[in-house]
Order: sequence, then structure tokens, then C-alpha cells
Amino acid sequence: MTQSTVVVVDDHDAMRDALLTLLESVDIDAIGFDSGERLLEEFDSERFGCAMMDVCMPGIGGLALARQLHERCRRLPIVFISAHADVRLAVEAMRAGAEDFIEKPFRDHEVIDRVQRCLELDRERRVISRQVSDVHERLNALSARERLVLERMLRGEPNKEIAAGLYLSRRTIETHRAHLMKKMKADSLATLVSMVTWAKAVDFGR
Repeated sequence: MTQSTVVVVDDHDAMRDALLTLLESVDIDAIGFDSGERLLEEFDSERFGCAMMDVCMPGIGGLALARQLHERCRRLPIVFISAHADVRLAVEAMRAGAEDFIEKPFRDHEVIDRVQRCLELDRERRVISRQVSDVHERLNALSARERLVLERMLRGEPNKEIAAGLYLSRRTIETHRAHLMKKMKADSLATLVSMVTWAKAVDFGR
């Protein structure tokens, strides 16, 4: 996997340049934007792995920007930075989807540690996203009849009961079951149930 880029959004040129220089000094790829509007114009969910942004900016402020970014890419970790931190603002930032909150002035190692943690979180989320997408691709490959059989399998119904409910022979159900297990790449019923319920749970939590 190529290295993800950290996005730094701050309307103060000196602060933005300082953060970019700091991140690049430890070989973290970073790009700066002087406004939330500029970032939204050039946002790339595949390239960007973490965002650092000031809370108070002209135009789209940090909290509103975070909400818009998460509508496009819910997995993007965000770190807010502010010179006027208080409990209320920190709570609002977390509600907007922030992973962390740093008060100015901050220490260099504090910024680096939190950014690296967010980049690692982004990598983990991308792995999970690919795994969930893979499960959905397998589900989409099932025929309509195989999906009906799968739904009843997930409810714990035995072949005899599934056959009666779908007005099919038990042998036909066994055939559908074997086919769908192969398409889903599941070597056991337990694996199949775990795979599908996990993917649904992740989708629900997004």
C-alpha cells in the first residue's frame, strides 16, 4: 500500500507551513490547504489518510468541514487543532467525528504521535473496508434462490425445514447450500454465519 497523505487545513500560512515542515521532517507525506472550501474541491478519499484542521477558520469552519468530509469518507481520521480549547469545543469536535483534539501551542512529538496513530487507524479501516467489500461481492454472486436459502441458514433452520418453507426437495436445498458455501468461500456453517453477520455489523456501524 502506498503511503497515505496527511491533509493540513489552516488559514494561517505560518502555522500551516510549520505543520507541513514538521510532518515532512519525519517522512510523513503532507499537503496543505488554506480553507475548507479548497480541500473539498480537491478531496481524494483514496489518497488522503488523515486530516489536521483548525477549528476556527473563515468560511467553512473545522466542525462543519469535518461533517462534510465524513459524509464523503466516514473512515477519514481527523485531528482538530485550536488555540481556544475548552470542554464544550472538545465535545463538539468529538461529536463531529474527530479522533483527537490538540490545543495550541503544541509540542512537536505530540503532533507526530497523534498523526501516526491516525494513519495507522486509517490503514486498519481500509483493510476492514476491503474485507467487507469482498463479502458483499460474494453475496452479490449468489442466485436469488441461494440467497433465500442463505437467509434461512442464518436463522438456524435445518435443510428439512428450509426445503418445506421453500417448497423444494431436501436434495435441492443441499445442492443450493453446497453452491453458496463455495461461492462464499466458507468451509463451515460457523464460518459463513460469522462472515455475513460481521459484514452486516460493520455496515450498520458506519
